[in-house]
Amino acid sequence: MASPLSRDGSARRLLRFAAPTRGSGVLRQWPRLLAALGAGLVLALSFPPYGLWPLAFPAIATLSLAANGVRTRTGAAVGMVFGLGFFAILLSWMRVIGVDAWAALTLLESAFLAALGAGVAVTSRLRWWPPAQAALWVGAELLRARLPFGGFPWGRLAFGQAHTPLTPFAALGGAPLVTFLTALAGTLLAYAVATAYATRSPERLLSAGAAVAGIAAIVGLGFAVPIPAGGDRSVTVALVQGNVPRLGLDFQGQRMAVVRNHVDATLDLARRIDSGDLPRPDLVIWPENATDIDPYRDPEVRSLIDSAVRAVGVPTLVGAVVDGGPEGRPQNTGIVWDPVTGPGDSYIKRHLVPFGEYVPLRSLLESGISRFDRIPRDFSPGHRVGVLTVGPARLGDVICFEVAYDDVVRDAVKHGAQAVVVQTNNATYGHTGQTEQQLAISRLRAVEHGRSMLIAATSGISALINPDGSIVERSTEFTRDLIVAPAPLRGGYTLADRIGDAPEWALAGVGLVALALAIAGGRRKAAPTAPDTVVQPVAQVHESTTSEAS
Repeated sequence: MASPLSRDGSARRLLRFAAPTRGSGVLRQWPRLLAALGAGLVLALSFPPYGLWPLAFPAIATLSLAANGVRTRTGAAVGMVFGLGFFAILLSWMRVIGVDAWAALTLLESAFLAALGAGVAVTSRLRWWPPAQAALWVGAELLRARLPFGGFPWGRLAFGQAHTPLTPFAALGGAPLVTFLTALAGTLLAYAVATAYATRSPERLLSAGAAVAGIAAIVGLGFAVPIPAGGDRSVTVALVQGNVPRLGLDFQGQRMAVVRNHVDATLDLARRIDSGDLPRPDLVIWPENATDIDPYRDPEVRSLIDSAVRAVGVPTLVGAVVDGGPEGRPQNTGIVWDPVTGPGDSYIKRHLVPFGEYVPLRSLLESGISRFDRIPRDFSPGHRVGVLTVGPARLGDVICFEVAYDDVVRDAVKHGAQAVVVQTNNATYGHTGQTEQQLAISRLRAVEHGRSMLIAATSGISALINPDGSIVERSTEFTRDLIVAPAPLRGGYTLADRIGDAPEWALAGVGLVALALAIAGGRRKAAPTAPDTVVQPVAQVHESTTSEAS
């Protein structure tokens, strides 16, 4: 596939917006930067709570066109501006923590897209740049999910395609394959637009048509991928959303009020079961932070939980903060509470949230940032995969943001989970879009692993999701609610489970190889020229007198 941007013709008209303007350096490329900023904003609209998923394709296409054929540092600037537009909207829920925290996280995550933009600029020299650039998207997300401090994968392209024709591909290659195909559709769109605009020759129009056919094939093939809709058997689950109290209580009063809310909601469940309004569930699930008071150490809290679990008469998974770590450090825990024997097996959250559950570089940072006083002690992570027997079901327990990390969910499934529980506390981020984004991630995970997803949230959104990603029932935010419904249980593995993270590393490897080939090819072409000459595929788009000097 030859790049249409590397040939003579009217392609200069398509990219005339990128011609150098008055000024110096990268700033002379302000039309490209402006286009990239707009594309980032458009990409954010493809994610929940907006959910305009087709917008991902033109957004990615615009990034490819804006960074095509420019120097590496200009490509990095294009990618950075694109990232700022995208993450500023996507992560706007961080403003409830602080504008500084929102800005810092936006800048950090945008830096990865700056690297992506630089890679797009380099690989635009290749004839087959659309798949090369799509692979670079996977590589950028691989890094974001791991660096720094364990990474932050929020905003992966796959998470914006959680209930679309591309979702079924998650069962084949996980979230990385969905990201790759989303990016490929976008880069093919860029190729089609550039080719059709560059020249009206039959050959070029045929190439543009082939690119459009490729996009249609990607979307169409998604409908042909089989995904499970049911299970081997089902159990009736009850998800308890106790809600959080109104403001006005002191810290200890707030914590006790949250416990009582979940106890009262469970006692209400028991009364409705006894009256015949609801079927008796096989198990009950409470959310993360249903009690922030250690039930092992506080007899009143233990008694309250005991009374609620005995009343409902079935095993209950209780989200609790316990002081069980080294030196009494807190641990974010899911406890299986039996109506007869009390607390039993438990799962301790493995992937802690930096600056939320612990403070990296604490000695350096806390003296200058008073907000870290709210985290006086670092949480202690667990080290065991979260698979628990709760009544008749083997459940994989993941806590809050852990659902965004591929390995945490996959480990639970590979260790025998028949369904996956997401215990979460999103009260801080209510009505901000964060809860809808987390729900979308859970829907993608359902398809990826062929498992029901059982989301229990303190204040919403709680939901029961079938293995095909469809929502059986969901709650509204900041209400007390109960969801009682059958949940399919499944054994066996999807192809994505079997091959694990191999697609992610393989696709990222393709991107690295493409990058290396583009760099090597550029050096060979540049060898006979002066040292400061840059060979670019769009060099012919601009007249030599106005070629980029950034």
